[in-house]
Amino acid sequence: MNRAFLQPDDFHDLVTDQFGTDRRLVALDRLTGGTKKGVYRLRLDDQTTTIAYVWAPGENYWPPSPTVPDDPFTDASGAELFAVSHTALTAAGVRVPRLLMLDRDGRHVDADIALTEDAGTVTLEQLMERDPTAAAAPLAALGDALRRMHTSIGSRYGKLAAVDRGEASPQRRAEDVIVDRALGHLHDAAGHDDRIADAHDRIAAHVRRLRGAVTARETYGLVHGELGPDHVLVTPDGEPVLIDIEGLTHFDVEWEHAFLHLRFGDAYPLLRPVDLDPHRCELYRYAQVLSLIEGPLRIAGTDFPDRQWMLDLAEWNIAKALAVL
Repeated sequence: MNRAFLQPDDFHDLVTDQFGTDRRLVALDRLTGGTKKGVYRLRLDDQTTTIAYVWAPGENYWPPSPTVPDDPFTDASGAELFAVSHTALTAAGVRVPRLLMLDRDGRHVDADIALTEDAGTVTLEQLMERDPTAAAAPLAALGDALRRMHTSIGSRYGKLAAVDRGEASPQRRAEDVIVDRALGHLHDAAGHDDRIADAHDRIAAHVRRLRGAVTARETYGLVHGELGPDHVLVTPDGEPVLIDIEGLTHFDVEWEHAFLHLRFGDAYPLLRPVDLDPHRCELYRYAQVLSLIEGPLRIAGTDFPDRQWMLDLAEWNIAKALAVL
């Protein structure tokens, strides 16, 4: 599709309404890396900056795909989810960018938009790569924030907005949702890669074996859902700030920790995790490997600008999926 991203003139009224007529926009940077929404840095003439999140069809690179009906991680995007998640994390004492304005009425542009504090340009991932010693304190602070989230316990799983409306009333166990999700990803990935197609039945059997070791549980913490070190900004004071928060969900905390273990690698112990069910972790870790095959292969078939990065990510996880068989 032909994508038309926002230009400086599109933000004129927003800047005037939010900051007054004595400040003006002098530069607009569309930040890379987002796949579901546009992220823009607005530079004003007094040297200050702010961040605009834009939820518009032209900013979303993901093509549609079949989903599990009660999967709480489906369609984790949009201004409503952002607002609810922002409120919940703030209440839990977790640092997120300060929200300046939320417009869901199209008053400024033809899309939902949020204006937030600019929490900086340094991600925890960058800091871990260039200065592991300096990253130790933000990692410890992130671990504290995660424990506050993961001990915010509820009796139902689901997106926060649905839980708040009384619509999240699960009829089956969370691990069964993940098994169906994993088998769906396996089926779709097999259509893109012959190695996965050849190993389809063995992979499915492995998923079911992992599921068989998991015992029932009905308490759920607050989880980010996709928390890698690239989704944590570090302020000049060393404070970790969570971003890409729309997927915040009540769910098994093992789902979060399976992803954290995957993304933080050797630094994961510095997060000082809560007590976890090892069998649930193993199932969820393997399910996420399958997700990280299917998702990248799907988006690589679109006009996403960094197609090779997605293909490399899929290849890495194909090797992991096959290695355990």
